[in-house]
Amino acid sequence: MTANLRFLLSRGRTVPAPGASDALSARLIEAHGYECVYIGSYATAASRFGITDTGLLSLESLVAQAKTIAGAVRVPVIADAEGGFDPEKAVAAFEDAGVAAIHIEDHLGAGKHTSAPQKLRSAKESAERIRAAVAARRNPEFLIAARSDAFWVHRDLDDCIARLELYAEAGADLVFPTLVGPAELAEVRRRIAKPIMVVDAPGKLEGAAIVLYYAFSITRQFAALQRALAAGELSSDTQPLEDFLGYKDAPGRDRK
Repeated sequence: MTANLRFLLSRGRTVPAPGASDALSARLIEAHGYECVYIGSYATAASRFGITDTGLLSLESLVAQAKTIAGAVRVPVIADAEGGFDPEKAVAAFEDAGVAAIHIEDHLGAGKHTSAPQKLRSAKESAERIRAAVAARRNPEFLIAARSDAFWVHRDLDDCIARLELYAEAGADLVFPTLVGPAELAEVRRRIAKPIMVVDAPGKLEGAAIVLYYAFSITRQFAALQRALAAGELSSDTQPLEDFLGYKDAPGRDRK
């Protein structure tokens, strides 16, 4: 699926990547015609552990969730590698998991998405980590996106772009400025000649190569369960799910 993601990018059209939370949601995304699936730390923390995403998930947890999702679909999967951990080890683990691409960020991690002070690695150190990740990949089709949180954390677009320029020079295939809107995206495009990955935001994100709808599945699953439980809707009509999963055709299974 790695070569397939490169092909999707080569068409010059924005690739929407709805966020999965597990193998079933990934299969539904694929079944509805989407050509790419995303799994991030936000959904992994919530679906796998029932916790908030504060930058403390282990590499093993992220890779395990990504492997389950990649194994369930035939479309490319993009995975969140957080700050890259040990870059060589992380690249090998995600390649073995079968994902097509990862993104590595310059956020230090701990305390992310909390009221604690948000801290970034130095641009130089982050660029070296991207360089190490690029050098470590065995499959040249495996894509590495370099993410900077400088605009999100400090609202400093110039610093964000300067960082992404360094990461691009270090070999990143895509650059990823977090939480930019249309105006900021246009400026990143003007100054960096690399495909751009973004998360969904209000307004038209014209020119983005990939848009990650990172919380898509987990938020909708949560809302649907909340409504059903609040209404006392405890019936178990399994037929639609069984039909989707091909339950009757699965060897060794008896209908319950």
